[in-house]
Formats: sequence, C-alpha cells, structure tokens
Amino acid sequence: MEKIEHTTISTNGINMHVASIGAGPRAILFVHGFPELWYTWRHQLLSLSSLGYRCIAPDLRGYGDTDSPGPAAHYTSFHVVGDLVGLLDGLGIQQVFLVGHDWGAIISWHFCLLRPDRVRALVNTSVPFSPKTSSKVSPMTGARAVLGDDFYMCRFQEAGEMEAEFAGMDTGKVLMKFLGYRDPKPPCIPKETGFVGFPDPPTLPSWLSQEDVDYYAAKFDESGFTGPLNYYRSIDLTWEMMGPWTGAKVMVPAKFIVGELDLTLKFPGAEAYINNGGFKKDVPLLEDIVVLKGVGHFLNEEKPEEVTKQIHDFFNQF
Repeated sequence: MEKIEHTTISTNGINMHVASIGAGPRAILFVHGFPELWYTWRHQLLSLSSLGYRCIAPDLRGYGDTDSPGPAAHYTSFHVVGDLVGLLDGLGIQQVFLVGHDWGAIISWHFCLLRPDRVRALVNTSVPFSPKTSSKVSPMTGARAVLGDDFYMCRFQEAGEMEAEFAGMDTGKVLMKFLGYRDPKPPCIPKETGFVGFPDPPTLPSWLSQEDVDYYAAKFDESGFTGPLNYYRSIDLTWEMMGPWTGAKVMVPAKFIVGELDLTLKFPGAEAYINNGGFKKDVPLLEDIVVLKGVGHFLNEEKPEEVTKQIHDFFNQF
C-alpha cells in the first residue's frame, strides 16, 4: 500500500484527490461507489499495476480528500464525468480502460455515453446500464411508487435528514451496516425505526478488516455524508438533463460483473433486463456478463483476485 502515490489534481472547478500506481500507456481509471473511496480499489491497484497497467483511483467529488461542492445540483453525472475528463486531461491521458462499481458504475455508463472517445473498454460491476427513455415518470417517482417511501434512495432525498441520523451513531457502525448488508431484497429504512434499526452484520465480513473500517470511518468523519448523499438527490436532475440522449446506446466494448447475492439484482425488472436481451440491446458491444456465485454487492473487495482476473482477461484483448 505504501507504493501507492497520492496527489491532488485541479479539475472542473474542484481539487480531486487521486491514488495511483504503475506506469505506461495502458491506464485504468477506477470509479468507486457509495459508501466508498479510492480505497475500495486497493487490491486492484496493486495487482493490476503489477501486470503493467497505470492504475488511477480518485475520490469522487464529495468523498474523502476531494472537494465537496455545496448544493445537490452540483452532483449530476454531467458534473462527475466532467471531473473525470478533466482528471484525464490533467494527467495527459487521452484514452483509458474504465472500471466502475455501484455509483461508479452509473457514472461509468454515463461517461461512455457522453465521451466514448475517451474510453478504450469498460468493465462495470453491480449496476447495469439504465437507458434514458421517453417515460415522463422520473426515477425517484417510479421508485416511490414501486418500493415505497421507506426505500433507502427515497429516504436519502431530504437534505440533512439522514445526515442527522448518521451523526447520532458511530461512523464505523454506519458504514458497517452498508458494507455488511447481505439481504438481496431492496433495502428500506422505516422512519419509525430510523437507520438505527437497519440490520447490523452478525460479524465483520472476512474480506474486511477492522483497519479497513477504521480508514473508511476516519475519512467519512472528516468529509461527512452530505456529498455522497447528494448523488442520490441529483438522480432526477441527471435524468432530466439526459433528455438529448433518450434512446442512446453505449457504444464501448464492455463486460459486466455482478455478485449472485447483489441487492441490485432484486430491483424490480433488473434480472429480466439483464437476462432477456434488453441489456445487450442497449449496450451492443457488451461481450460478457459474469455472475459471481455466493458473492454480494461489494464484489471487488469480497473477491479481489477473481475480479482482478476478470478485468485483466477482458482488457488484455485490446
């Protein structure tokens, strides 16, 4: 870990913290999700740099040591893709291999949609592509109708509400509730019980050490949860701004990896979309869908060697 370098890059009006290791023309940009940091890619940074890649993993805006611009309207996919394009420009990199997880997967799909010229190939994990359609029902309106007001994304919408609940708890315990979540059903946070009632993992997962939890907790104690939650609060705004890309397809060579126990597979319509041709229709260059047996949402940490191999095998073709 001490070989990983840490720098700050000015991009798109913010200062972005970047972890990197390795050298050469074959660069991989890793994009993390919630509640994560560059640190979620620590295993892949070390292993893939040893295979000859230049590996780059930023803290996204609002996370860790990267700046946290104020309002939720500054956290759309357009803002974050702009940050990443500016990061590549600052590093002098014209094209990258792209890897995303969770929110990082959403950002990576949109990166490929908006700037396919900057991406050689994509490995995305956990969250499949969600195309902009002609529907007049916004994503959060649809989520409330199908999953109810207690669905976690709905509970995250009100500014300050979940931050106040998290502030009343130990940050490490807050993060463990998310990182240790294994129930494949869409998670809910009833207002009557609050986040305190969200299930605790029975034990620390074998793939996560107390040192890992402490690192995450220290960074979230410093930067807070408002930035990360603002990604959820900008979902409908991103959807509105995606209007010109209605019906657009992702035209980048891609591979998708998901854990068999990932909660995203149980979102309404997800498995049918992945398995019945919809996914391939919207991502025509999707070459492979890999389901890791017995694996949950945080697959890049839970099965680092297997995920690294899947990434390397795919990018090695290009």
